Amino acid sequence: MEYLDFELPIKELQEQLEKCQVIGKESDVDVTETCKKIEKKLIETKKSIYKNLTAWQRVQLSRHPNRPYTLDHIRAICGDSFLELHGDRNVKDDKAMIGGLGKIGDQSYMFIGQQKGYNTKTRQYRNFGMSNPEGYRKALRLMKSAEKFGIPVVTLIDTPGAYPGLEAEERGQGEAIARNILEMTRLKVPIICVIIGEGASGGALGIGVGDRVLMLENTWYSVISPESCSSILWRSWEYKEQAAEALKLTAPDMKKLKLVDDIIKEPLGGAHSDRETTFATVRDAIVKSYDELKNLSPKDLVNKRMDKYAHMGVYKG
Repeated sequence: MEYLDFELPIKELQEQLEKCQVIGKESDVDVTETCKKIEKKLIETKKSIYKNLTAWQRVQLSRHPNRPYTLDHIRAICGDSFLELHGDRNVKDDKAMIGGLGKIGDQSYMFIGQQKGYNTKTRQYRNFGMSNPEGYRKALRLMKSAEKFGIPVVTLIDTPGAYPGLEAEERGQGEAIARNILEMTRLKVPIICVIIGEGASGGALGIGVGDRVLMLENTWYSVISPESCSSILWRSWEYKEQAAEALKLTAPDMKKLKLVDDIIKEPLGGAHSDRETTFATVRDAIVKSYDELKNLSPKDLVNKRMDKYAHMGVYKG
């Protein structure tokens, strides 16, 4: 298990607890009481740390190396029923954007999401979760297939942004994202978007227009990352904590501004500390959202979605 700098008190207590348990096993000393005391202190420390997280600490948690990624969620939610589909039928198959059909219970869904890597080799293979235009075009192709067969769409968002390279611009990165936003507003099937990690800029918006937009508790959603914001405003990365606070990018901020519909609670310690609970909570949230949307006619679905986005940013002076 890897720990972030603000999680170090938890690491120390965890190590003390493990040592205490080892002493209990290897000798005749009764350490039950000591272990209980350490466990109690561990829970209290976790509560005090995770109940008072700053915006920057939430950004750090969303990037935690042990945090479950899109494929982890899909495999846990769908089991063996997931069938990955490849390619945009134009340029190539973008490994940073994955998609395919999967079932929750008896209901089929079209899952689409950005996938990051978990070591150097897979990070390069997945391009660090940064999609090229062909990734967004693949996503759109899958959404159109889902619409054709009346299958609801679930998107899992976790990206530091769309790939900003020269070749991506040459193949029309801006157009691909804009096209997705346009087509998603008028897609005739339910769309449920879940931000499971980083929701950065147009890279997230390219698959982020939905009837229900949900955010996991320790994720962020913003037009720019705190580091980039800091480097533009202050010409340095030093002020990233300040930038994170000012950007209002955390789940509670987004809910307050009515830019997301709901926050999915994470286990104490973040999604990486108890993956199974996280997967179950996300699955239940998807099912609940679909149940609310499944009886709407395609016309009502599109109208409600259009209205929802039209009312964003309305300011009464």
